[in-house]
Amino acid sequence: MSDELDDDLAPDPAALTPSVRFREPLDLLVMVKAEGMRLDQYVHMHVADFSRSELQKSIEAGGITVNGKPSKPSYKVRKNDRLHVEMPEPTHDIPIPENIPLDILYQDGWLAVINKPHDMVVHPAKGNWSGTLVNALQWHFREQLSNDNGQLRAGIVHRLDKDTSGVILVAKDNATHRELAMQFETRKVFKEYIAIVVGELDRDSDYIEGAMKMHPHDRLRMIVSTDPDAKHALSYYEVLERFRGFTLVKIQPRTGRTHQIRVHLLHAGCPVLADKLYGGRDSMKAYELDSTLPRDLDDVLIGRQALHAFRLRFRHPRTDQWIEAEAPFPPDMRRVLESLRKHRPAR
Repeated sequence: MSDELDDDLAPDPAALTPSVRFREPLDLLVMVKAEGMRLDQYVHMHVADFSRSELQKSIEAGGITVNGKPSKPSYKVRKNDRLHVEMPEPTHDIPIPENIPLDILYQDGWLAVINKPHDMVVHPAKGNWSGTLVNALQWHFREQLSNDNGQLRAGIVHRLDKDTSGVILVAKDNATHRELAMQFETRKVFKEYIAIVVGELDRDSDYIEGAMKMHPHDRLRMIVSTDPDAKHALSYYEVLERFRGFTLVKIQPRTGRTHQIRVHLLHAGCPVLADKLYGGRDSMKAYELDSTLPRDLDDVLIGRQALHAFRLRFRHPRTDQWIEAEAPFPPDMRRVLESLRKHRPAR
């Protein structure tokens, strides 16, 4: 969940453990699959907020050790190598409050539920130091945000990919944050997504069970794998509407793996529409569904993965009441559906 990484499903790891951006040490044990990888490359897989050049400087300065000894960025890691990583504090300032409009679905004194637009990064990181959800939260809620994770992730309990729209939960104090994060960790949060996929799912409802792990050659991608180190992942789906060559589907992930929905739907033979990472393309134009339109018409129906976090249901940590929030179906996915109904109705 890129990222997912902008993870579509998982609680933000920093909600359960401190962010490595704030000097907290990180210990890593190299597994056999990573043997032969450069030290700076391997660490970058686990500390992606820092650039390779930053990591190389830290290795050369002795901030990253192998089996208790200094090393070089070019060192090829071996199975059972024990790495100790201590990174300096970030050189970037705390997020600047930005007056970015937010669609607040629910809020009280302890938490808020936001309908995140599809083009917004959740928290600042390399290459995205402004325009994020955290920048907007700093403006709207000021000091009323949990800060256990540090200022760069203030209030953020879980994440959505930049290009995934929909419901995201925000904590206003640290105790609420920890309790919400634990609900995610123990799978007590009900999550429901809606996607438009390329292809026609065989059954009207079913489950997809496939353990997942990082792609061996591309750290941005996840794959379904039978390897012993792959983590269990389970998703339920229900077809909402069928078209020729496409399907509108509702998905309920029961585990929270990075990119789980996108990877599971690909595994089922129906990748999410306009998912560049897993489907090979990042947009759909009007002429692709309407053959009467000229092919040079630059009329983009959707320019991001057609995935929307539709509903989130959880128990309020303070009132003990169940809270259920729904995010309206986004305009770009609605445009695609209207075109599919008109030009690709089911047989």
